Amino acid sequence: FCCMPKLMQKTINSLLKGTSRSFYLTLKALPSKVRSQIGLGYLLARISDTIADSIRGSAIQRLEALEHYNDRIQNRRNTLPSLANLAKLQHNPAEAELLEKAATPVAYLEEFSNTDQQFIRRVLDIIISGQTLDLQRFSNANSNSIVSLNKEEELNDYTYRVAGCVGEFWTQISLNHLFEVHAAKEAQLFENAVLFGKALQLINILRDLPEDLRSGRCYIPSTVLAEHNLKPKDLLRQESMVYFQPIYNSYLKKTVDYFNAAAAYIDMLPYSQFRMRGACTLPVILGLKTVNLLQNQNILNHENRIKVSRPDVKLIMRQTALALPSRKRTQKLISVYRDA
Repeated sequence: FCCMPKLMQKTINSLLKGTSRSFYLTLKALPSKVRSQIGLGYLLARISDTIADSIRGSAIQRLEALEHYNDRIQNRRNTLPSLANLAKLQHNPAEAELLEKAATPVAYLEEFSNTDQQFIRRVLDIIISGQTLDLQRFSNANSNSIVSLNKEEELNDYTYRVAGCVGEFWTQISLNHLFEVHAAKEAQLFENAVLFGKALQLINILRDLPEDLRSGRCYIPSTVLAEHNLKPKDLLRQESMVYFQPIYNSYLKKTVDYFNAAAAYIDMLPYSQFRMRGACTLPVILGLKTVNLLQNQNILNHENRIKVSRPDVKLIMRQTALALPSRKRTQKLISVYRDA
C-alpha cells in the first residue's frame, strides 16, 4: 500500500493486521504489483463478512446493510450504510474498528485502474451474494432448529460464491500485472484457481462444523446425511460420529482433491513468480496440516477446537521458504503434508 496517502496506508495496514491471521502472512509474501489489490479485496470482503456475521443484530438489519454496502462498492450509491450500531454489537474490538473505519478501504478502491476496480467489484459482488444467501437461508436457525443445505449442488454453489471466485480474482489480477499464459493454460489455471478457493472454504466448513451446528447451521446437505439415516440434529451428539464418519471422510477426501488442484495451480505459475508461488504454497500446506488434524479427531466433540498451532505455523513458513527455490522441493513438501 505504498502508493496511498500515509494516513490511509496506516489505517488499512492496521485493519488488515487486526482482522487476519494466516492471510496477513500470505499478503506480505505477495509481489508488490498485486499486494494492494488483493489486500484491499480481502479487507472489503471482511467488512461484508463482519456485517453478515453480526449475530446480535437482526437478520433484516444485516441484509439491508449488506445490500447498501454492496451498492456503494458497485457505485450504485454514493454513501455507505451506517455501520455504527453493528460495530457496537461486535465482541471482537478489531471487527468493531473494521466497521467503524469501513469508509477508508472503500474510498481507496477508486485509486486503482478501471480494470482492477472491475475485478475487485466483481469478486465482491459474488462474495456478498453468497453471504446474503447464507443469511437468508439461516435467518431463523438456532440450536433447537437446525437448518441445513439440501443438496450437494447448494454446497458447491456456496463454496464457489464465497471462496472459489476469490481464486478467479487472484488469477485475473496476476494475469493483468505479473505474467501471461496461452489460452489453453489460462483455462486450466482458472479451473484450478476455483478449486483452490473451494479447498480453503471446505476445510473451514469441516473445522467449524460443531460451532456452526450450535448456531443452527449445517453445511452438510440433508440429502447426504439421509443416505446414512442421519438428520442434522444428530450431529450435535458426538456419539453420532460412528455413523457420520463415512460422510466426513468423503468430504476430507474431496478437500484433499481440491488441494491437489491447488498444488497443480502453483506448479503452473511461472518460475520467475517466486513470491506468488510462496503466497499460494503457504495456505495449501496450512490447509493440508488442518486436514491431518481433522482426520485424527472426533469433529462432533465441540470441546475439541481444531487449529494449527503457532509453532507449527512458524515451522511451515520456514519449510515453505526453503522449498520455494525448487519446483520439485515445493511439490515434495506439499506431498509430505498431503500423505501424512
